Amino acid sequence: MIGEYARVTPAELDRALSDPEWALKLVQGRMEAEAAGCPEPAAARCLDIDKAWAAVGFLLRRAAFPVDIVHGEQDIPDADDWGYGPPRYLTPAQVRTAAEALAEIPAERLTDGVGPADLAAAQIYPTIVWERGEPLDYVCEHYEQLRPFFRAAADEGDGMLLWIG
Repeated sequence: MIGEYARVTPAELDRALSDPEWALKLVQGRMEAEAAGCPEPAAARCLDIDKAWAAVGFLLRRAAFPVDIVHGEQDIPDADDWGYGPPRYLTPAQVRTAAEALAEIPAERLTDGVGPADLAAAQIYPTIVWERGEPLDYVCEHYEQLRPFFRAAADEGDGMLLWIG
């Protein structure tokens, strides 16, 4: 299970809400186009945070983060399953709020006072990793990719599609 993100313009978001099949094709095309070039998060239209999504979500809830940037805030009506459920979305205003909040919370602050045992006790996916006591470096690396990705999206007025694939 991989946490996936796609930046979309306001016009693309409007079309995605009325035509989720079109949105899936748009996202798949962008993911394929970016796969070879591996753009930096600030330049990317798509991003995945691998299996760190559950830990990032747990840590952000703990920090009372203002926007759900792991699962999205709204459902895309009538969307099919894109992996482990249908995609959800964030409006451009929610992306801007998230980008501003992300700018205030570096990874070391987000994980301050939390260790692998805490994630294991909370049964955060993938639990086995935390039960082995692996450090949160993996989570921090992926979280740090979200910060420039959301900043660039906010600067361009983009919305966001999110899903677990």
